[in-house]
Amino acid sequence: MPLAVPTRSHVLRVCETLLLGTLGGLVFQWAELPGGLISGAMLAVAIAALAGRPLTVPAPLTQFVLVLLGISLGSLVSRDMLQHMGSYPLTIALLALSTFCVTFGSAVYLQRLHGWDRASALLAGSPGALSQIVMLASERGANVPGIAVVQTIRVIILTAGLPLLLAVTGLSQPTPPPIQAVPATPLELVALLAASVAVALLLRWISFPAGWMFGAMLGSAVLHGSGLIAGGLPIPIRAAALIGIGAVIGTRFARISIRTLLHYVNAALGSFAVSVVVSALFVAALAVTTSIPFGDVVVAFAPGAMDAMLALALTLHIDPIFVGAHHLARYIFVSLATPGIVHLFARPQRDADD
Repeated sequence: MPLAVPTRSHVLRVCETLLLGTLGGLVFQWAELPGGLISGAMLAVAIAALAGRPLTVPAPLTQFVLVLLGISLGSLVSRDMLQHMGSYPLTIALLALSTFCVTFGSAVYLQRLHGWDRASALLAGSPGALSQIVMLASERGANVPGIAVVQTIRVIILTAGLPLLLAVTGLSQPTPPPIQAVPATPLELVALLAASVAVALLLRWISFPAGWMFGAMLGSAVLHGSGLIAGGLPIPIRAAALIGIGAVIGTRFARISIRTLLHYVNAALGSFAVSVVVSALFVAALAVTTSIPFGDVVVAFAPGAMDAMLALALTLHIDPIFVGAHHLARYIFVSLATPGIVHLFARPQRDADD
């Protein structure tokens, strides 16, 4: 089958998306806002999408951005970052419990205060794995537009708000680790790309969740952790990856009309508040009982999209291994558990009475 040639209008839409994302990211960076590149790009593209612009980022470009993001995250890996791995079983178990509580807390809110049916409320309250959630919602005949709005607004607020929260509280690192300041040589860049793409393709082949990003991260982490490569991606390329992922997140609003957004915005904001309060309780418990940096726990337990939270880990100089392990665990838990939860707790009334 011959490859489809992009139309001129499609190319122009992609260029417009990337230009808006770049301008938004640079403005936020110029204003010295924390996480400015990703949050500025995301908000600029989201606003334009809501205004009716047909913005898009094609799948191959999205995959390339995820590979660059994974390489950058892997370049942060050092032996010092492995010191918390002994606590992972406990924190991941607490994350699973937190995810369960967030899902049911948000669902109860949406049912009681906004009159949502149980299946739609459970799917909207489930944090992360948006594509799987929307597919399951379509199969169940649930409220797909409402679920999409609730899930998207949660990601947007977390991506824009977490950097500001950590900066105001003084919990983000003001300077990047030294390893990021050293650009890799051309030969090292070739090795990084080759290893990262190879591992990413392998993970994609075995249907590993978020294979492009985690595969690139794993390949880069092995090369950096073993000392074979000391440098990372040049700063402009890393910045482009952050702007790119911000633009990708912003395009989610291209599929949501302003009318639909306004109809569900109150439900989305209330559900977000419930999920943040529940997550904050678990974060506070870990902060009191463990020595894990508070900023790491906040980003790891934030009920947002995995790609967005890992991008924040990169831009806020937070341990990517800890954050990545926990968001991957949440992704797997949501993907595996949500269909069962909806089946058990959202059966039609006549079935429940049999």
